[in-house]
Amino acid sequence: MPARNLVTARQERLGAELRKLRERAGASIREASEATGIAQSKISMMEAGRVGVSAERVRYLAGEYACHDAVYVDVLVAMATERERGWWEEYRGLLPPGFLDLAELEHHAAYLKSFENVRIPGLLQTEEQLRAMYGSAVSALSEEQVEARVRFRLRRQEVLERSEFRCAVVIHEAALRVRVADREVARRQLLHVLEQSERPQVTVNVVPFDVDGFTWIGNPVLLVGGLVPQLDTVLLDSVHGGTFMDTEAQLALYRKVIADVECAALGVVESRDFIHQLAKSM
Repeated sequence: MPARNLVTARQERLGAELRKLRERAGASIREASEATGIAQSKISMMEAGRVGVSAERVRYLAGEYACHDAVYVDVLVAMATERERGWWEEYRGLLPPGFLDLAELEHHAAYLKSFENVRIPGLLQTEEQLRAMYGSAVSALSEEQVEARVRFRLRRQEVLERSEFRCAVVIHEAALRVRVADREVARRQLLHVLEQSERPQVTVNVVPFDVDGFTWIGNPVLLVGGLVPQLDTVLLDSVHGGTFMDTEAQLALYRKVIADVECAALGVVESRDFIHQLAKSM
């Protein structure tokens, strides 16, 4: 099987999970090669996502690595046999790869949990908010680039239509008060957040400025829940772009961060009242 010219985040993650299985078994690539009869170079390519892996080989490697979690292995097999070309591939070459990686993650996710302290979560942004944000002088984007980003973000929001999907966001008051355009755009954005929070799939909580005991002052955090916990992914956002993380230590850290900000936030009803009052004041 020839090496891939392009490796998607999904393919890369499957390879990373195969590497984790090997490492948990305490085997080096050389030792795994000797035990399985698979060339060392082939194992390296599989673990980098550079070549495809059959369902049979995934199950064989899981057995050799003494992984007895049948549900986890079944999910890895499903990843290995996926042939679907996602809608986000239409934007390859038009948008940075990280945009497509996030859309692919969301498409396969069971749930999302996030904390935003800078802006409204992307899945809850209005079109006019997006146009103001991407069309600002700071972004320095062409009209074509702005249009592609707006269309892409609105398409991503379709994930909220899935009845089995869950999206829980915690928004700091600072993000609610930021005006990327004028007062009316900001007011309509807040009303849109309220409207979206009425979906059974969506939960919105607010951390007000005057809450006691709030300690997280880091970057926005997104936890993308996989079909099994081992496939969870964290996206840590920054001005330089997003960073995807999936080691056990990183997942444990940011699961705790999300849990802490959820504890610091107002309840669902109080959060809706807070946003409603803020919208009325604009």
